[in-house]
Amino acid sequence: QQDDKWVENYLIWRHDVVDDTLKMIDESFQWRKEYTVNDLSESVLPKWLFEIGALFLHGYDKEGYKLFWFKVKHHTRDPKQQLDKKKLVAFWLEHYAKRDHGKPLTVVFDMAETGISHIDLDFVRFIVNCFTDYYPNFLSKYCILNIKHSAFKIVKGWLGPDAISMLKFTNKNDVQEYISGEYLPPHMGGTDSFKYSYPPLVDDDFQTPLCENGPITSEDEHESKEEIDADTKEAGELNEAQNLNQKKMNSIEQISKSEETDKTEVKPKIAKKALTTFKGPLLHISPAEELYFGSKEIGEKKCLIVLTNVTKNVVAFKVRTTAPEKYRVKPSNSSCEPGTSLDIIVSLHGGFAASLQDRFLIMAAEMDQSSGAGVPELTQFWKEVPRTKVMEHRLRCHVIESSKPSSLVFCKLYYLNISAIESNCISDSDLIIFFNDNDLLIIKFSM
Repeated sequence: QQDDKWVENYLIWRHDVVDDTLKMIDESFQWRKEYTVNDLSESVLPKWLFEIGALFLHGYDKEGYKLFWFKVKHHTRDPKQQLDKKKLVAFWLEHYAKRDHGKPLTVVFDMAETGISHIDLDFVRFIVNCFTDYYPNFLSKYCILNIKHSAFKIVKGWLGPDAISMLKFTNKNDVQEYISGEYLPPHMGGTDSFKYSYPPLVDDDFQTPLCENGPITSEDEHESKEEIDADTKEAGELNEAQNLNQKKMNSIEQISKSEETDKTEVKPKIAKKALTTFKGPLLHISPAEELYFGSKEIGEKKCLIVLTNVTKNVVAFKVRTTAPEKYRVKPSNSSCEPGTSLDIIVSLHGGFAASLQDRFLIMAAEMDQSSGAGVPELTQFWKEVPRTKVMEHRLRCHVIESSKPSSLVFCKLYYLNISAIESNCISDSDLIIFFNDNDLLIIKFSM
């Protein structure tokens, strides 16, 4: 009810045609009422549905999208179970949609060890309709693995023109074009040793990162704050220069060469405080969705997470990650005073590189005023706090690739008044940008 992303997804799926969008939303409301989507939970659905492991979320594809597995061998056609199975699909989609804010899913139909008795086209069509009609713009692709029955290819006819390109029929030989081996089971040529079990509900394997300790008191804090201040000062000076429309010439020479880049030590820079903010009931978290890291070639990178306590009590928090061996998080288990903000530094460890599959989980819970905030008190607090009182928010990683020019390039920028230009100072290769009637920027390139 409070997430504009849902409405945006409907508009995107209906190509910004308002009437079609409204019709789709209305049909979604009716569907959600029919399947009591808002009330679906583990306690409502039969326990055996979770225990059998026919549907679950686990792993990521090469684009960083979560994998939604449908183990077809565990499914049999039974009209008496059909409604509960459809509600299980709705439960998982709703669970994921609320948790990851509309990040697309990759649906994997694993056809291994299946026979004709396992093929239930009505159920498959229900899954397809969920993405085309009720969870728009939530689908990255369908991967149908080891298909043995031509009947399953009828799925292609159910998809509209926008979704047909999302259908991928794959086998053991080419599935790694879409999903890396680390998230594929051995029978698909992968190395993932994951074994489904329930309880608990299958989720990301978040673990404690390296260097879990209290508030930052090391030299890392000094280094990080210096870098933030330098970046902020640089950005402020640039904005001031643009706003004042200074009439003086600025010259910047930029030299890049692939051979020299390999030899040059690049100083890691911490990311500036992000503009996007997730506004939770206990904490506001910035950035809202993604941490940006550089690729391995440009050295270690650091990111900043800013937590702001919006309650009247102390809020305890923990940070977990799916790749604990790769990241240092300071602090990763601490508390935030009422009305204050706290910086968390996330840095890559050693020679590791960030991956699109890496995730971070921030857990937060409000503490009583009488509770202490030391390490022993926090440890005991997390053992006793009810799960229903814990706020959770997930962040994913985004990798910025570096580029290395193959030749030496000089670039000079001139910002000056048109009256100061000499007739022979502009060549055909120059890029000229006019800011108003009298001022312009000249960009000169040379090899």
